Amino acid sequence: MFTDIATTGWVGRLPESVAPYAILARLDRPIGAWLLFLPGLWSFALVGPAGGRLLGPSLGDSLGHTLWLVALFGVGSVLMRSAGCVVNDMWDRDLDRGVARTAGRPLASGVLGLRQAAAFLLVLLTASLLILLQLNLTAQALGVASLVLVAVYPLAKRVTWWPQAMLGLTFGWGAPMGFAAATGHIDGAGLALYAASFMWILGYDTIYAHQDREDDALIGVRSTARLFAQSSRRFIGICYGVVLALLAVSGWAVGLTWLFYLALVLPGWLLARQVIRLDVTDPASCLNLFKANRDVGLAVALAFLLGRLGL
Repeated sequence: MFTDIATTGWVGRLPESVAPYAILARLDRPIGAWLLFLPGLWSFALVGPAGGRLLGPSLGDSLGHTLWLVALFGVGSVLMRSAGCVVNDMWDRDLDRGVARTAGRPLASGVLGLRQAAAFLLVLLTASLLILLQLNLTAQALGVASLVLVAVYPLAKRVTWWPQAMLGLTFGWGAPMGFAAATGHIDGAGLALYAASFMWILGYDTIYAHQDREDDALIGVRSTARLFAQSSRRFIGICYGVVLALLAVSGWAVGLTWLFYLALVLPGWLLARQVIRLDVTDPASCLNLFKANRDVGLAVALAFLLGRLGL
């Protein structure tokens, strides 16, 4: 039976009373936390220390503040991704039992109950609140607003063929939130970055959804993987092409140098390779292509940093 639950490694060495919570929070699979974190990292790389002040006597303090924001968003991404997974599994526990990949999840299998999951969720949200309070008021407001998306996302697959778009709105929220945390406001560059994040997530989550396409059809769950089926390569290719265009727009909006556009070739190649290698009939291959997006996100952040050289 195909499953992406990892019970080996450090998770397998946890006490039996603790391991189900780690699995519920997807701590055995950190790729989700990476993908939630990366749009925020893009914002910090795009605007630079303290919203663009790279030179002058305040450089050390500005750089230190940016690194502090990176650390906060890193920890916050782990906490909020975990909280989102708990909410998702609470909503989907009955559906998960009918899908091979998810049948072993703690709530679907009965290892944990709803009360235990709710208590764990409260701990995660409390810790996330402590992180949020370290940010400015604009970023705090955006952080609170994101809770609506986190709560609603699990319902999308029941009412629309586009739950991947809902995930794009949710997981991409780190872009405007990070932009606001670094600059105190949102402008055209931040919105373009959010749009790029949305299209990136729409593409890679369609790849991810192909793991469950057949099971989803049996239980009536909708997805862009089912909607586009064998035409998914074209759809994902269009998504990724738009991503690169929007990244270029965001870089232009803040005046990045030519090095950014040159460095953008690397994430472009990594995205193209996913489209070329896509095999919608191979769940394990789809999972590997999905995981490759961590490297795409890091390459985009590097391109932004290189584009700031000389500013």
